Amino acid sequence: MRFLDALLGRTRPAKPNLDVLFAIPSAAYTLQAGLGLAPTGVGAVCFKTTEGQAATQAQADALALADAGSGGRTTVSHDEYSYTWVTCRRADADLPALVTALHAINVTLAEAGFGSSLLCTVIGFAAGGDNPRRLGLVYLFKRGTFYPFAPAGGQTRDTALEIQVRAQLGGELPIEPDLSRWFPIWAAPAL
Repeated sequence: MRFLDALLGRTRPAKPNLDVLFAIPSAAYTLQAGLGLAPTGVGAVCFKTTEGQAATQAQADALALADAGSGGRTTVSHDEYSYTWVTCRRADADLPALVTALHAINVTLAEAGFGSSLLCTVIGFAAGGDNPRRLGLVYLFKRGTFYPFAPAGGQTRDTALEIQVRAQLGGELPIEPDLSRWFPIWAAPAL
């Protein structure tokens, strides 16, 4: 089958490495030192909703794991494209605990057979002061890479900040090299 895929120009998606999410807390120190961006304590997992009892049970299990001992609040919402967002909020902005909760959601859904429905995980960062900025560090499951998304109000984005983040984190996280795959996620509740 691989020969046929090569002949027809098809590629297989990268297998997601969910453990790479645990590299985010150390990358956060780099973002804070280099660009003044601090974790907001909010992160979200986005996936395509599927029908049936197994999907409902997997989602309930993921929420239960995220709520258990997370010290935060977990909510579920749906966007205009029928994607489901599971959002975790921590009042203390404890990034390692937030990443652990998001990882638990991802693993629970993947182990229940819904790994192909996972779209992305987003973790929010912000800078206050004279130059307020927002940033989402986005992990793409099907690519196994991260990219920065910096909304600048309305339907515009701060591409200069996104490029700065790419330069800062290039050695710490697998950054998506194809800029056309840096999709805007305007409705992400983590931002």
